[in-house]
Amino acid sequence: MHKEIPWIASLCSQEGVLDAKRAAEIAYSLETGAEALAFCQALLDQEISRDVDLLTRLVEEAQTLAASDAEPPALALPPPVKTHPAQDPAWLDVQPAPVAASAGHVDFTVVAGLPESELRAFMLGLLATVQGLGASDLHLSAGAPPYIRNMRALSFLDDKPLSASDAKRLNLCLLAPEEVQLFTKKRDYDYALAMEGGRRIRVNLMEHKEGFKGTYRIVPEHVRTPSELGFKNTTVLDRLLSYHNGLILVTGPVGAGKTTTLNSLIDQVNRTRDDHIITVEDPIEFLHQSQGCIVTQRQAGHHTHTFATALKAALREDPDVIVIGELRDLETIEMAISASETGHLVIGTMHTSDSTSTLNRILDVFPPGQQSQIRAMVAQSLRGIICQRLLPGKNGGVVLAAEILVNTLAVSSMVRDGKTQGIPSALDTGKREGMISMDNSILELWREGKITAEVARTNILNKAVRASVTD
Repeated sequence: MHKEIPWIASLCSQEGVLDAKRAAEIAYSLETGAEALAFCQALLDQEISRDVDLLTRLVEEAQTLAASDAEPPALALPPPVKTHPAQDPAWLDVQPAPVAASAGHVDFTVVAGLPESELRAFMLGLLATVQGLGASDLHLSAGAPPYIRNMRALSFLDDKPLSASDAKRLNLCLLAPEEVQLFTKKRDYDYALAMEGGRRIRVNLMEHKEGFKGTYRIVPEHVRTPSELGFKNTTVLDRLLSYHNGLILVTGPVGAGKTTTLNSLIDQVNRTRDDHIITVEDPIEFLHQSQGCIVTQRQAGHHTHTFATALKAALREDPDVIVIGELRDLETIEMAISASETGHLVIGTMHTSDSTSTLNRILDVFPPGQQSQIRAMVAQSLRGIICQRLLPGKNGGVVLAAEILVNTLAVSSMVRDGKTQGIPSALDTGKREGMISMDNSILELWREGKITAEVARTNILNKAVRASVTD
């Protein structure tokens, strides 16, 4: 850390600009080698202070003190923990131990007798085995048998529930000591684990009434193209990604593959354009190497404070495309809409089920006094909405059903006038623009023999479309 940083953090807390704890958090969030000016820029970006004259004076004082022989003051907090312990060379020395899965079952009785180093090797081997079984998720929970999710179906790896002590040891063994302290304090913790061969696993740890539980999402090794994911009309996606400004939303329920689709779109932009892409995620799942584009990936809570603060900073970082892992609050949504109006292509995800509910969620999050203005902004900046769902396939596995809304003049008028109830009609009449409703997408999957009639009828809401499905 540059000597100017502890001095500027100390001076700002002495002047009452912010408290010592918050000053330390900002100091540790800066890039290695950042100077006092970067610290004050962060204060301006996060709207902690607007007193430019005061901050300029404090920068000059910090520079003078850093140039002297005086010992820099200690910061209030220790450095933030690593994103995942596999970045530490000491952890890389632990090789995964082979874990046999006879008929899909794993022997967990050995866990209690394993020392810590062997336990880490067992856990890494278990994750490799689970990936080999084709599973998307591994669940290790106290009081429940270990189980995996494969093509949305659950199957147990053992018949016996994990004890509270075994669940705790398994779920904490891959964490560095400071990460264990953080999880113990927060009781919830998300991180991304880097494995051999570039594989990554998204981890969520939490505590419940029986003890600890870990959910391990196996991130695919390769980013698939939209056509490989199951999108049929990729021409409309190409058109949406060709814009140099505007807002594209990828939506769907939990477990619908939004993150996979989002990263597929990032990869396509990276391969087909020569721009600067900034992503803000929590945590980073897929790693994108710069190809045609320069890709900058940031993790909320590690490389930046929040999604909103990262968005504010991004506008000064010369991006062409801004990707937001999740639009989850008023400030983030407002910043995303503003960025899409100022010459940036913004791509983000939301937990909504269709285009109508997506637009209503965006508009309703704002106070009544702002909604008229926001409707006008969204009507102008929206490029398209991709709503998706994963359905059980007729021959096993899952298939993708996707609704695609393109912002035509008719759709823009509906959004501006607050008449989003007309969106379903626009989807039905917008086939020439590449639009399709969720019901019609499901109907097409049934006609192609990819899903059963029962699955189609269960998921189609429109009675007239549902009546088209016969046994």
